[in-house]
Amino acid sequence: MTLAATPLQHWRQTLAGKRQQLAERYRETRDASSYLRHYSRAVDEVLAALWREQSLDGEASLAAVGGYGRGQLFPGSDIDILILLPDPTPAALNEKVAGFIGLLWDIGLEIGHSVRTVAECLSEARADITIETNLLENRLVAGPLAPWLQLIQQLEAQRDPLAFFEGKTREQQQRHTKHFGVSNNLEPNLKESPGGLRDLHTILWISKAAGLGENWDALVRRGILTLAEARLIKHSEDELQKLRIDLHLLARRREDRLIFDLQQQMAQAWGLADTPAKRASEQLMQLYFRAAKTVNQLNGILLPNLRGRIYCQVPRVTQHINEHFHAVNGMLGIREVHVFDRHPHAVLEAFLTLQRHPELSGFAPRMLRALWHARSLINGRFRQDPRNRATFLQLFREPSGLTRTLRRMNLYGILGQYLPNFGQIIGQMQHDLFHVYTVDEHILMVVRNLRRFAISAYNHEYPFLSRLINDFERPEALYLAGLFHDIAKGRGGDHSQLGMADAEAFCRSHGLCEEDCELIVWLVQHHLTMSSIAQKQDIYDPETVQRFAELAQTPRRLAALYLLTVADIRGTSPKVWNTWKAKLLEDLYHATLRVLARGGEIDVASELEARKKQARALLRLHAIPDGVEAGLWAQLDTVYFLRHEAKEIAWHARALNRQLSPDVPQVKARLADDHDGIQVLVYSPDRPELFARACAFFGRTNYSIADAKVYTTRHGYALDTFHVFVPEHHDGDYRDMINFIEFELAAALAEDKPLQLPPQGRISRHLKHFPITPQVSIRPDDKDNYFILSIVAGDRPGLLARIAKVLADYRLNVQSAKIMTLGSRAEDSFLISGPGLKDDKNSLALEAKLIDALRV
Repeated sequence: MTLAATPLQHWRQTLAGKRQQLAERYRETRDASSYLRHYSRAVDEVLAALWREQSLDGEASLAAVGGYGRGQLFPGSDIDILILLPDPTPAALNEKVAGFIGLLWDIGLEIGHSVRTVAECLSEARADITIETNLLENRLVAGPLAPWLQLIQQLEAQRDPLAFFEGKTREQQQRHTKHFGVSNNLEPNLKESPGGLRDLHTILWISKAAGLGENWDALVRRGILTLAEARLIKHSEDELQKLRIDLHLLARRREDRLIFDLQQQMAQAWGLADTPAKRASEQLMQLYFRAAKTVNQLNGILLPNLRGRIYCQVPRVTQHINEHFHAVNGMLGIREVHVFDRHPHAVLEAFLTLQRHPELSGFAPRMLRALWHARSLINGRFRQDPRNRATFLQLFREPSGLTRTLRRMNLYGILGQYLPNFGQIIGQMQHDLFHVYTVDEHILMVVRNLRRFAISAYNHEYPFLSRLINDFERPEALYLAGLFHDIAKGRGGDHSQLGMADAEAFCRSHGLCEEDCELIVWLVQHHLTMSSIAQKQDIYDPETVQRFAELAQTPRRLAALYLLTVADIRGTSPKVWNTWKAKLLEDLYHATLRVLARGGEIDVASELEARKKQARALLRLHAIPDGVEAGLWAQLDTVYFLRHEAKEIAWHARALNRQLSPDVPQVKARLADDHDGIQVLVYSPDRPELFARACAFFGRTNYSIADAKVYTTRHGYALDTFHVFVPEHHDGDYRDMINFIEFELAAALAEDKPLQLPPQGRISRHLKHFPITPQVSIRPDDKDNYFILSIVAGDRPGLLARIAKVLADYRLNVQSAKIMTLGSRAEDSFLISGPGLKDDKNSLALEAKLIDALRV
């Protein structure tokens, strides 16, 4: 049966009117539970009326299941219904049901439906835990009561609480693994991510299946949940529900990810505004992450407690550990429930004890609850107690288990209580286009990376770093520097400078030796320095190395900064680290160590002679006769040999010794030594826009430039070297790519037609919604011979070509280019020379032109 156009329109308008009315009321009251309840009732009324109109009321039962059955219907959620048929089912009834389902879609309801008999429901529930869960939460909406009651009774009779518990906890573990990826930290799923609404549903499903209660108040009455825990869990649930309602209303569809496109609008809906230190969206994300952390904490406490109730028949096996703790069925437990109230120092000792007993899988249920509630005991007096300070420091001196310990302390709120400054950055998101973790998670990732260097099982990843850290005296200083390096993020100002004060106060109060105290403070101050020098300066210039050696002062400081720098970069995002950056940092480390070994002084003449000697040795390995390099080297001055390492010098001589003065551009390419990218040599009669044309070619072909060294020989030839990365999804052979670059780039450079810039292409969604204001600065270098051009902008296709075109228009020469791409953020440095740069008016005009090009 179908409705006429007018009744159909009536139901559509009725439904739309109810939705609009509820949305307006919600925006006024911000009462999430009221919205969810009233929307469910509104849909009940529509379904029941249509059920009666279709003459189905006495023939079959209509039940709400899933979230709709729970009475929590979100604006964009599917409306899950079960149509319970008699057995056998008349053919005419099947036709009526099909017409009813079609009608629901026609009036604008997104239905998730199942049509079954009672026997079919029971069979499907036995076979699939998802269906069993869906049927666990159901309400009769219309139709006869008896079949529905029969279904409820038989479902309860066949349900196995033990199997259901195991199935749902396994399902949660799989879901957490799936949703705890990088992108999910930036755009978390409010429903499915760890700490999301689904974790709360899982607790209540298990509780209901075991007959222990259907809501938080029931769990309180059963003694499974305390009143304080219930208040916290209700508050976090309310915040997550409000976020999801706002998200659906703003997106006008079902969207459970807190996507970039809507984060700023969502923040405004919550009454948040940008501040000098934090965007409104960052404040919103911190609010979300803190609610999710609370849910994660309580989920971790309640599931073991539910397990204990369900598995109460499992025998209790205990083993004495010390006066406060014992092992309980393979977990660490407390000997008596008030141990933390009577002995507050046992809070930190619990983590140290678990760290020293790797055979234990974690904390026992009673211990978890007591530990979580003991957070309030960590106050100023607790922090000043020498015994607690010694225990906290000992966590970092243990040979194993530090990463797990810090993660547990963070999860249960202990770490943020003991270090209040750490507590301020919990859940703080960083919309800087390259950090993909919250600040607290990033810090713990950095400490984890440092610990991995010291663990023999991971020696194969970075063997040299592993040797360094295993030879490092008192490595706890490194781990503490990692803990404090970003602790001052989000306060406004330079977080490195602000963090120094926090680190120094901690070191002094915890009695670290003077050498370690100075080292930790220095590392926090300079944790970005080595990365910046390696990626923005010419690390093969002896003077650059000497300046860095003067900063490092000692081999121990140098090793510490090198280890922390690698751990820090790897802890920002999997996409930021690559073997090219690894090579730059390692080369800088070795070059600086050689300077320190010589007492901090560099003999430039000896250094250059050593490079030439090494280059000649490499040429002999390739069977190049003695003296072949002399013709090319006669056209090169000291600057060339300062800027290039021996391997590059030998490659250039090998590639160009037969063509010192070609008429057309010569392009040679090879796989980089580290197999991460391709090195490209351009040798051509120098001409205006040559560098810009090369950049435009790479921009059009989607090769990203990591490094460029631009040099002009004494006889007027450009000798430029590029290090490029292949397109992200390219799956071709390297030999094909090398042939393509050599042929096509040479042809592009030989063209006489005007320079054609590559299309801009699409920018990332992250950059679109969190744009970077372009920054341009021009300053003289230390010798006052050249100028350093620094650019910070959002990365996009063709960016470097546009910069090069502006420089060519101003008749400026690029001596070298360092291209640092951090996610969607470009931080590029150029060494430039040319007319007018010393004139402030010309420099300002150039800056303005570059900013215009970066904004296009």
